[in-house]
Amino acid sequence: MNESILVIFAYLIGSIPTSVWISKYVFNIDIRNYGSGNAGATNTFRVLGSKWGSFVMLVDVSKGILATSLYILIPFYLSHELARTNFMIILGLTAVVGHIFPIWAEFKGGKGVATLLGMTIAIQPMVALLCLMVFAFTLIITRFVSLSSMLAGVAFMVLILFIFNERETMYRLFAIIVALMVIITHQKNIGRLLKGTENKVPLFKNRSKSQGV
Repeated sequence: MNESILVIFAYLIGSIPTSVWISKYVFNIDIRNYGSGNAGATNTFRVLGSKWGSFVMLVDVSKGILATSLYILIPFYLSHELARTNFMIILGLTAVVGHIFPIWAEFKGGKGVATLLGMTIAIQPMVALLCLMVFAFTLIITRFVSLSSMLAGVAFMVLILFIFNERETMYRLFAIIVALMVIITHQKNIGRLLKGTENKVPLFKNRSKSQGV
């Protein structure tokens, strides 16, 4: 097993289009034709309710954890911390790219926030926990998943650069990339937030198959 093969595996794992498959095989629709048109957990919450939104988010986070953890298949990385961290970042980012451009769903996926969270959990659980707390607090207060995601992304950068003061250059660069990526992929949401037209998610509302969409 070499690095190139694992990077391909990471992309394929990230490409699993959770929300698309759930919407097609459970509700007989394509979620990309509803709500914001995005194939991520946010739109799943909005269109299919909190039950399926939570499920999609859990799976998408797991994709990030699994893909980033593929390094264990190469013994070298088990005993070389710096090299391991760098390779984990490569694997994780590849999975995020897979989520955004999934080969299994015509390259039209989500925004990668949940998969980024899974990647962070695999690399540095404490930072991930703090970011998750920022996300959850903002979501409960505002019910805007987009705003919660952006604030969690910015919090990740602040934590890495200033609070935990990580010295590894690639990790610091990664933190900046994460914050920029989250903001760039939420440009339309930012516009709707400024206009006051961004939809709030139904935190405690489920939608059954028989209800339709």
